[in-house]
Amino acid sequence: MAESTDAPLPVAITTGEPAGIGPELTLSLAADAALPAASVAVGDPAMLAERATALGLEVTPVVCRPGEPLPAGPGVLPVWPVALRAPCTPGVLDPANAGYVIATLQAAVAACRAGQAAAMTTAPLHKGVIIDGGFSGFTGHTEWLRDACGVHEVVMLLATDRALHASRADGGGADLRVALVTTHLPLREVADAVTAERIQRVARILAHDLRDQFGIAAPRIAVCGLNPHAGEGGHLGREELDVVIPALDALRAEGLDIRGPYPADTLFTPRHLAGVDAVLAMYHDQGLAVLKYAGFGNAANITLGLPLVRTSVDHGTALDLAGKGVASPSSLGVAVALARRLADQRAG
Repeated sequence: MAESTDAPLPVAITTGEPAGIGPELTLSLAADAALPAASVAVGDPAMLAERATALGLEVTPVVCRPGEPLPAGPGVLPVWPVALRAPCTPGVLDPANAGYVIATLQAAVAACRAGQAAAMTTAPLHKGVIIDGGFSGFTGHTEWLRDACGVHEVVMLLATDRALHASRADGGGADLRVALVTTHLPLREVADAVTAERIQRVARILAHDLRDQFGIAAPRIAVCGLNPHAGEGGHLGREELDVVIPALDALRAEGLDIRGPYPADTLFTPRHLAGVDAVLAMYHDQGLAVLKYAGFGNAANITLGLPLVRTSVDHGTALDLAGKGVASPSSLGVAVALARRLADQRAG
């Protein structure tokens, strides 16, 4: 049975590294009828069928094409097909399938940009095996999507489940939304990458998308300092005095509600978070270690600044769990549901 032609556009779920847990998380959601309506997997249908059988999941992948109505019915998982480049064993990486992973991303982006998908959600991939497979410049989903969509700057935002559903009326900052000034950089390179211009670009995108995608009319953003104690007045580094504070002053002059810079070790406490809608951290682990402690498995990753909606899980490929049927699909479920909500917010 197929959906009617006036059904909502689907969320395209790229199934990620085939040796990881991405395929089985997608299958698990479908088996439990927990996959939001109008969702379609992007991956190899034969691999998905084989994985479902191995895990004892009553799911039938059914091939369809972008622009066609989605097949529906008990246990049916619609699939936009992309063929594996080489046979795959759960838990065993093969660089030969790097091109397959990239091809699933290309298919989802193309569908979003052609008006055939409302949004895309990405299951985890493995950066190292993609690089080993010949994509030497690959640094992650976020940067790849930036380049694929031809935009200059994107922002990585992670949010815990409660924050994804919070609004100004019910507290806003009661849980965590954390955006990053820099993303996948070696720590040695972070200080040089934290420029006033970059802080300003990222903060503007964050404020814009908190308004347009999350419906927060006047976002309140707290900013971490780069150094311990936010530089201790220059005694623990001058980046706050020379770069961060001037950048934040300029943003405040534009009318943005930007606060800080604050010491990161005290900002991430309930008393300080209660009055803000998002935290802007200077580098990856400064912000995401705290967020994942607070809500790992029930959080989602959102890429702001794209011409399309993209969400993702808050975890990696978990090769040690792949093929065992024990990995929790909760973060993927949160990410798909969020993609639908953000797409509807944009369309509305």
